[in-house]
Parts: sequence; structure tokens; C-alpha cells
Amino acid sequence: MALRLSQMGHSIAACGRNSDDLRRLADELPTAHLCAVDVTDASGINAWAATLSDADWVPDLLINNAGVINRQAPLWELDADEFRHVIDVNVTGVFHVIRAFLPAMIDRGRGVIVNMSSGWGHSTSPRVAPYCASKFAVEGLTRALAQELPEGLAAVPLSPGVIHTDMLETAFGEQAASHWKPDEWVDAAVAHLLRLGPADNGCSQRIEGS
Repeated sequence: MALRLSQMGHSIAACGRNSDDLRRLADELPTAHLCAVDVTDASGINAWAATLSDADWVPDLLINNAGVINRQAPLWELDADEFRHVIDVNVTGVFHVIRAFLPAMIDRGRGVIVNMSSGWGHSTSPRVAPYCASKFAVEGLTRALAQELPEGLAAVPLSPGVIHTDMLETAFGEQAASHWKPDEWVDAAVAHLLRLGPADNGCSQRIEGS
């Protein structure tokens, strides 16, 4: 998505935990604001947001896309650290990013926050209870936030659909390969994201065709 949005002329800021991945992305996006930081690190996210704010950079579209899934197992067979990690990344990380960037968006009076949800934010399956819990939480958090936002802003929980990623392989195994590849999915995803505006505030959505 970062590459496609940049090709369309949009300014990009992105973070990730893997410095090597970010260096490779920087080769393709030399003007992007890239930062090696974990969304579970509140102080790191706050420092990154402050650096961008000092450069007069405020997002029009803020996408919370970081996510992990638990090891496939019945809930009672997972340990507390496994459960906590899913919640920390998928829910608390969303909170950290919103808290760091939203005040500047409110001051400017516009912007859309997209929190990536899932089909498992509306339904459930066995052996992925922590992930389901996290995505139900994202849905609730986003819709409650939408009720708090001033006019001109929007918060949207968005299910990206079923995409062949490393995460999907942990859940679906070989069947993951039958679903959309990221480079096939990205056109529909970016088009959908760029259509979002204040009228979509609080409305759960899904990228069609995926």
C-alpha cells in the first residue's frame, strides 16, 4: 500500500519492527518518513509522531495495520504471554498510534483513521480465540472513537478480506495460496481507502472482491 500510494503522489510515513525491511522499503521510497519502532512501545510511537509534527507532517489517512495472530490452539492451552502479545499489538498498539497522531488531526480539522479489523472481528472460529478477541475489540474501539470525533474526521474499522500472507498461512495452511496475493489485492484496497471520508465515520467496512 505504501508503494502504491507513493506512486499516486501521496506523502508516506510508515513504521515497522524490522529495520532490514524498512531499509529495503527506503530504497523504493526515498522520500518517505520511515521509522523502526514497535506499536507496543508508547514512548517510541510518541517520539516518532513528535518528529513528524515538528516537520509539519499531519496524516490525512492514518492506517493501523500492525497485527499478529496466536499459535493455533484451544484457548486453555495458550499461555498468558501468547495471549498478551496478540492484545498488545492488535489492540493496545492501535491505541498508542491513535493517541500519538489524532490530536494534530483534530487541530487541523480533518482526517480519516482506518483500523484494520477482520472477518474474525464479526464471527469466530476455534483455535484463534485471542485473535478473534482482539479484532472484536478493534471494532468496538473504533466505533466508540467515531462517536467522540469532531465533525470533519472519521474512524473506520475495515476488514481487508482474505489475503495470502504469512499470517494467513499460519491459520489456513496450504489453503492460503488460493486467496488474493497482496499485489493483486492492493489496487482495490487503495481505491477503497482513498474513497473514505467523514460520511463513513463509525461504519464497519470490508474491501470488496477480496
